[in-house]
Amino acid sequence: MNIAQIIKGHERDLGGGFVVRRFLPAAIKQAVGPFIFFDHFGPIDVAPDADHDVRPHPHIGLATVTYLFEGAMEHRDSLGTLQRIEPGAINWMTAGRGIVHSERTPKDLKGTPHRTHGLQLWAALPKAHEEDEPGFCHTGAEEIPSKTIEGAEVRVMIGTAFGMTSPVQTYSETLYIDVKLRAGQGLALTGLPQEAAIYPVSGTIEIDGAPVALQTMALLDTATSQRVQATSDAQFVIIGGEPLDGHRYLFWNFVSSSKERLKQAADDWEAQRFPKVPHETEFIPLPKKPSGL
Repeated sequence: MNIAQIIKGHERDLGGGFVVRRFLPAAIKQAVGPFIFFDHFGPIDVAPDADHDVRPHPHIGLATVTYLFEGAMEHRDSLGTLQRIEPGAINWMTAGRGIVHSERTPKDLKGTPHRTHGLQLWAALPKAHEEDEPGFCHTGAEEIPSKTIEGAEVRVMIGTAFGMTSPVQTYSETLYIDVKLRAGQGLALTGLPQEAAIYPVSGTIEIDGAPVALQTMALLDTATSQRVQATSDAQFVIIGGEPLDGHRYLFWNFVSSSKERLKQAADDWEAQRFPKVPHETEFIPLPKKPSGL
């Protein structure tokens, strides 16, 4: 399982000085397994007067996957869900035919200095499930299976690996693992799905002796097994799964196998036909549509 390619990613300012590093979709690889979107934010020291709230916005054709290392978020959606998101939990929101949600700083953290750090991923839904009913599933940190393997702290957030299976339900083969290693420790990887990638969150690691720099994603050739070695205390995630069943089109917060469906979603948002989020009144205008949409 040698390194097939390296994705370097790029920075995006989401507003209010909230900068993320985006690795998927990339020019060389649209998705890794079902994961078509991968953002890493933080670690950030949040000033008391900072406004990093994400106002209500829509999604179709995907599932959002939120995972925090530090901080907290308050999730609200058009299903009426109100959920505090904290480190170690997995929050899977199925957009399906359409959902609207917001992510805001909890009231107890507003006006106080705090830190935030996490990963925001999108899993494109298989074509047969793109128009499913929307839903939200919170899996607490204590429900995520974990064990120590060769000294490595391994958490299987989604999927099955190392003899553990996450309770998070998905629509296709999906893998999402969080690993912590002490300097000098290593972990052998075998039996990964057809598509897989490693992303270092902190510290320095090598894959079969090849260094993987921070702020890069290593796409793996999963035909053979290999070993990840930490040259300092390190943390990394593994993502992957069954390849997508065809190309996906993306515009703003919409994902679909059909360009016409993206246009419909854009028109529906402009006409305010999406469901409302209870207790939310703000509206984000639709960005300028690309040509051909």
